[in-house]
Amino acid sequence: MLTTPRPQLAPQRDRYVYGPNTAEVPEGAAANVRDRSYKIAAEVTVDTDGAQGVLFSHGGQFGGHALFVEDSRLHDVYNWLGELEREIVSDVDIPTGDVIRGVSFDKEGNDEQRSATGTATLFINDEQVGQQSIKTQPGKFTLAGEGLNVGKNPGGLVSTTTYTAPFALTGGAIREVIIDVSGQTYVDLELDAIEMMSRD
Repeated sequence: MLTTPRPQLAPQRDRYVYGPNTAEVPEGAAANVRDRSYKIAAEVTVDTDGAQGVLFSHGGQFGGHALFVEDSRLHDVYNWLGELEREIVSDVDIPTGDVIRGVSFDKEGNDEQRSATGTATLFINDEQVGQQSIKTQPGKFTLAGEGLNVGKNPGGLVSTTTYTAPFALTGGAIREVIIDVSGQTYVDLELDAIEMMSRD
């Protein structure tokens, strides 16, 4: 029963767009990135060199992933079942101004525990700035609570070693976060995000 999908008001789609300062999205209604390749791009205006905080978080201490800024670097952490955390840190500092920061996961297979395995890659604009092999959660991140958040990680933390709750973004502002599960390349997604920014 726990793995049976619940009825949804809207059909499944390939792209989800989330804005800042909104309520937590329950996992049952949020973008499903489990057992598939995905791309996440956050459109951010960085005001100061000391900007830091969570851009995106999904899940909690028993499984999830988060994209955040700390010490002028872009970080992505994936928490596998609360037992193993894999963190990628960009090898360059984040510039000020309008910046698109993101992560892609390219699925390569499944291990004996049915966890999707593959390569996670960090991007700042269209430049690759970090990469690591990871395995991802085989099922739901949580049974209740700890849904999807933009700009903070309240409640149970995705990472218990890198930041404290809620680690809300300071020194900058998030315009939107795009999650894509279509299989489209990250660079194409980044170009789409730039086009969206230029319209307003």
